[in-house]
Amino acid sequence: MTMKRRKFLAGTAGLAATGLAAGPFAVGRAIAQGAGMSFTPEEGASLRLLRWVPFVPGEEEAWNANTQAFTEATGVQVQIDQESWEDVRPKAAVAANVGSGPDMVMSWFDDPFQYPDKLVDVTDLATGLGEANGGWYEGLEGYAKQDDTFIAVPLCAIGNAICYRDSHMKAAGFDTFPEDTDGFLELCKAMQSNGTPAGFPHGKAVGDGNNYAHWLLWSHGGMTVDENGEVAIDSPETRAAIEYAKALYATFIPGTESWLDINNNRAFLAGQISLTANGVSLYYAAANDPAMSEIAEDIRTVNLPIGPVGESVELHQTSTLSIFDHCQYPEAAKAYIEFMYQPDRMNAWIEGASAYCCQPLKAFADNPVWTSNPVHEAYANASASLRPNGYAGPLGPASAGVMADYVLVDMFAEAVTGQRSTDDAIANAARRIGRYYR
Repeated sequence: MTMKRRKFLAGTAGLAATGLAAGPFAVGRAIAQGAGMSFTPEEGASLRLLRWVPFVPGEEEAWNANTQAFTEATGVQVQIDQESWEDVRPKAAVAANVGSGPDMVMSWFDDPFQYPDKLVDVTDLATGLGEANGGWYEGLEGYAKQDDTFIAVPLCAIGNAICYRDSHMKAAGFDTFPEDTDGFLELCKAMQSNGTPAGFPHGKAVGDGNNYAHWLLWSHGGMTVDENGEVAIDSPETRAAIEYAKALYATFIPGTESWLDINNNRAFLAGQISLTANGVSLYYAAANDPAMSEIAEDIRTVNLPIGPVGESVELHQTSTLSIFDHCQYPEAAKAYIEFMYQPDRMNAWIEGASAYCCQPLKAFADNPVWTSNPVHEAYANASASLRPNGYAGPLGPASAGVMADYVLVDMFAEAVTGQRSTDDAIANAARRIGRYYR
């Protein structure tokens, strides 16, 4: 979705209804202490959060309800600005470097490492939340922690899985979905022949484009850099991944090289494609529309096929919560985040997201949402199974720069469209990666 919306959530009416005359700051302190919370908002505090536009209405509703409850409990008003997925990254970077704008941001992947010195140290907050809730998933923690310091709080993994039309797969001659990349290519060829093709983004899609490009590379054993941070993209494994991508691209509908995160959703729901990779939001877009009941009943989900590397290797979209150091009320910001991670609040949000957002803390793994619908199963382990985008090197400013610059996405797009030869596409990617890993 590319629309931009702004929400202003205030709970003054809820406070008035309590009949408490001590004032919002006193009420906030009392409730924070009563709830066992560690942070007390500054007097007169207000906050502004920049977040990505939600794809699942229930996720937004649950987040806003929790925010409203925080305002009613503390008197702290929270303004929520929503931006398209592609716009969050540049707007957050501007806010960080200019020193004004939103106080907090829901950012992507390792974006916090682009401006770590512009963020509030939240080690006390994140450590406390982890100790109280079974610990953070290692992959998600890596996106929020620089050395021993938390520069962000892990929020979620947005699981990525194959979404396909079961009847169209069977019409193409397959009784079950192929588990390996060779079988997957044959399925895509057969579905194209039947007029029900696949489609994956080769455009600068923050989630779907990056997830697809990294899966292509990793499933064939390739990597951008090695364990020492040395550029390693120029390899036989990368060449094999590109040749495989070319064969898959030949089965796609035209135009996927310009797709953003919304385009494969639209193509699938319009019946233009019958197979893509996406979050569970694609299923719910159909399930919540009576006109699409036939499509919804036909949708199945499965994890991406296993390639020559011999194991499941998937990126998964990740999001973190950061507090900018220009925030005038950092204690209020910490209190807000801590409130949102209280078990009843976090579980309500995970359930409201209908398997779209996978929990960041292990204590929430038994949320009933994961077993409430077979469609959810492919997304249930996203937080535990994700591989960080900096693989095989560490996360940091370099990996964040390569991701933000869409280096890997561009390499595959250049090669599959014929803009560059395979060797030239790899050489260009190596040059660009080397600019960050110096």
